[in-house]
Amino acid sequence: MGTGAGLRAAGDLPDDAARLCRAAAPPWPEPERGQVMQAILSARHIRKSYGAFVALRDISLDIPRGERHALIGPNGAGKSTFIACVAGQLSGVEGQMLFKDENVTALPPAALARRGIGRTFQISRAFLQMTVLENMMAAHVIASGQWASLSRRIYAERSGQACAMLETVGLADRARDRVADLSLGDRKRLEFGMALVGEPDLLLLDEPTAGMSIKERHALMEMVAARVDAEGRTLIFVEHDIDVVMKIAQRVTVMVRGAVLAAGTPSEIKANDEVQAVYLGGGH
Repeated sequence: MGTGAGLRAAGDLPDDAARLCRAAAPPWPEPERGQVMQAILSARHIRKSYGAFVALRDISLDIPRGERHALIGPNGAGKSTFIACVAGQLSGVEGQMLFKDENVTALPPAALARRGIGRTFQISRAFLQMTVLENMMAAHVIASGQWASLSRRIYAERSGQACAMLETVGLADRARDRVADLSLGDRKRLEFGMALVGEPDLLLLDEPTAGMSIKERHALMEMVAARVDAEGRTLIFVEHDIDVVMKIAQRVTVMVRGAVLAAGTPSEIKANDEVQAVYLGGGH
């Protein structure tokens, strides 16, 4: 699969991949109005250490269903470590993690993905030598559990779904391009779309705008916010661009040295003297 040859062997793509990918994606259901905002994720006394170094110390927070929640703080604050704990990618985590009222503290990443937790990473994880469409198809095939038997019928079905998702994230015109030839912003769009394929209830984005221009950052996160809202998903994202955070997040948790310094709405965080002193700077 690393070269994409396995995907192409089952059948030929239509010559005009971009035209195919412009097929309108089916409308996503709107979240029910008046829905009670219950916690989809509850972290209780989460602690993670590496020998004498404590990366997370007694982290407790609740993330309401359907919320856009930002984690901010200086480098080394423990933001990415917390994301990895939620995604089940670290061992030796103390405390309790509840996802949809189930204790998932000790579950591995694959089991958490099946329960509805999806994520992207700081560094691109897409197959660079495969095309944009092949990457998206791979995500669909794996999410469907049909990776062991890619018949011509399944191939055609998944290619249509992959094209619809590329249309959703604005990459229909790049379907036949290699991922290695994409800009960083377009790679992030692709990976966001690939994460959505599994229809996660909770989406974790670890520094999704790292290395991007200011314009690209805002464009990407506005697209992300629109999609998760339209699909009724919950978003936790780590972000260093405060302008993006204040525009996109509904609530913000500030972390410093592995602990929670403050939590609240963007306006509350912006007005918090401790946060200004430690992270934002008094004049910002």
